[in-house]
Amino acid sequence: MFLIDYVVNLSIFSLFVSTPLVIRSFINHKPIRHFRVWVGIYGGIVACILVLLAIHEQGYTYDIRYAPVILTFAYLGPFAGIITGGIGLLARLYSSGHWETAIIGWVIMMVGFTIIYYYTKRFTPVIRAIILFASYIIIYVVTVPIIFNAFRDQPFFHIQYILFVMLGVILGCLLIESYLKLYRLNDRLSDMYRMVEASESKYRLIAENTSDLIMVMDKEHTLTYFSPSHEMVLGYQCPELEDVKICRFLHPDDIEFFKNAIDEMFEKKESKLIEFRLNHSSGYWIEFESRGVPVKGEKDEIEKIVIISRDISERKKAEEILLQSEKLSIVGELAAGVAHEIRNPLTTIKGFMQLYKWENGADEINDLLLSELGRIETITSEMLSLGKPQAVQLHRTNLKELVENTLELLSPQAHLENIQFYTCVEEGEFFITGEKNQLKQVFLNVLKNAIESMPDGGNIHINLRKGEEGECVLSVKDEGCGIPEELLPRLGEPFYTLKEKGTGLGLMICNKIIKQHHGSITYQSKTQQGTLVEIKLPLAV
Repeated sequence: MFLIDYVVNLSIFSLFVSTPLVIRSFINHKPIRHFRVWVGIYGGIVACILVLLAIHEQGYTYDIRYAPVILTFAYLGPFAGIITGGIGLLARLYSSGHWETAIIGWVIMMVGFTIIYYYTKRFTPVIRAIILFASYIIIYVVTVPIIFNAFRDQPFFHIQYILFVMLGVILGCLLIESYLKLYRLNDRLSDMYRMVEASESKYRLIAENTSDLIMVMDKEHTLTYFSPSHEMVLGYQCPELEDVKICRFLHPDDIEFFKNAIDEMFEKKESKLIEFRLNHSSGYWIEFESRGVPVKGEKDEIEKIVIISRDISERKKAEEILLQSEKLSIVGELAAGVAHEIRNPLTTIKGFMQLYKWENGADEINDLLLSELGRIETITSEMLSLGKPQAVQLHRTNLKELVENTLELLSPQAHLENIQFYTCVEEGEFFITGEKNQLKQVFLNVLKNAIESMPDGGNIHINLRKGEEGECVLSVKDEGCGIPEELLPRLGEPFYTLKEKGTGLGLMICNKIIKQHHGSITYQSKTQQGTLVEIKLPLAV
C-alpha cells in the first residue's frame, strides 16, 4: 500500500515540477518580476498538494513535501525555500495533528538548510541539492525516530520514506537540469542564429549595395551565384541570370580570351586579373576589370571561381581624355614651334610678292599666290594661338550683346550667301564672366561653319536661353549637309576636318576656349538634316 501511495506522490510531484518548465519553454524568456517569490509560492502550493496526498500511519502523517523545499533551496536560495517550506508547514498543521513535532522539525530544517546554503553557494545547484538532502537525512534521523521516538522499532519504514524523498529530489533535479540544459542549448543556438543572421545581413548589405559585380562560376562556366548588382549595372532581371553561362553576355571578341583565363585559374590555382566587355540589356557594351579568385573544395581541388568585376568605362574615358590632352599638348608645342619658324620667311615672301604686284601690276597668278600666302598666314596664326598659353582676363560680359555683335559682323557675308539669321532670346539678363574676344572667336567659328555648310543658302536659328540652375545655353542650328553620327566624336581633334581647305584647328580652339570658361560645347547632327551646336556657359553670380 505504501508503494502505491509513494508512486502517486512522485508522479504528481513530477507533473507539477515539469508543468511550469514546459509552459515556460513556449513563451518568451523575459525576466519575471519577484521571480523567487512566485516560485516559492508555487513550490508551496505543490507542497500543499503533497500534504493532501500524505501517508497516514499509526497517528502520524508522512509526505514528501520536503522534496520541493530542498529543490527550492538548492536552486533559488533560502528566501524562496522558506516560503515553500512555510506554506507546506501551514498545510501540514491544517491537515493533521502533532503540531509540536511538525513545527520543531520544520524550524530545524529551515535553519539547517539556510546555514548549509550559505556554505555551499559556490557549488552547482545539483551538488547543493545532494548536500541539502544529506543534511535532511541527518536531521530526520535525529529528530523523528530518536528525539520524537516515532517508529523507532521500524527502521525499514524510515528507510523507504527517505528513499522516496530522495527519488522526489532526484526526479526534480533531472527535470530542472534537463530544462536548463535545453534552455542553454536553445540560447546558444539562438545566439548562433543571430550571429549567422547578422553576418548574412552584413554580406547581403554589401552584395546588394555595391556597384561591383560578384559572381561564382563552376568549371562549366555556368554562374551559380550572382550579386543583385547585376540587375542594377547590366539591367537584367534576376531570373534571366539563373543557371546561365556568362559567355552569353560576353563580347564575341572576348569569349575565347575569357575562357582561357578561367581555365588557367582552375589549372594553376592562382588568382588573375582580366578585362572583358559585357552586354547591357539595352544593347551597348560595358568594359569591366575583374579579379578571379579560385576557391578550393575537398581534396584541395578548385571547385569554383569567385569573380569580382568593376565597371571601368569611366576610367577608360578618363584615360582617353588624358591621352588626348597629352596629344594636344604635344601638338600645341609642335604647332607653335613650326608656326614661329614659318612666319618669318612667310612675311618676307609675302612682302616681295606685294612689291612685285605694285611694280608690275596685278595678274591672276600673283593674286592666287597672295591668297594662298594669306591662308598660310591664317593657319600659322591659329597654330600659334593653339600652342601659346594666353593670359586671359575675365570680365562681366553681356552674352546677348556679344551674340548680336557677332551676328552684325557676319550679316554681310550671310546676305551674299542667301542665308537668314533667326534669333530667339529668352527674357532676362545673360551676364557671364569671360573674355569677349575669345568668346567672339568661338561664335564666329561656329557661325562660319554653319554658313559654309549651306552653299545654296538657308536659315540659321540662334537660340539663347537659361538652362539648368546657374547656366545659360546658346544653340546654333543650321540646315546644311550635316555630319555623319559616327564622325561626331572626332570633332575637335587636331587637324581633323571635313572641309576641303580646312585646318582642323578651329573647333579644337573653340573647345579649348569654352573649357577655359568652365563651359561645354556639344554637337548633334545627321546627314542632310543639319547640325545643332550647343554651348553652355555658367552665368555670373
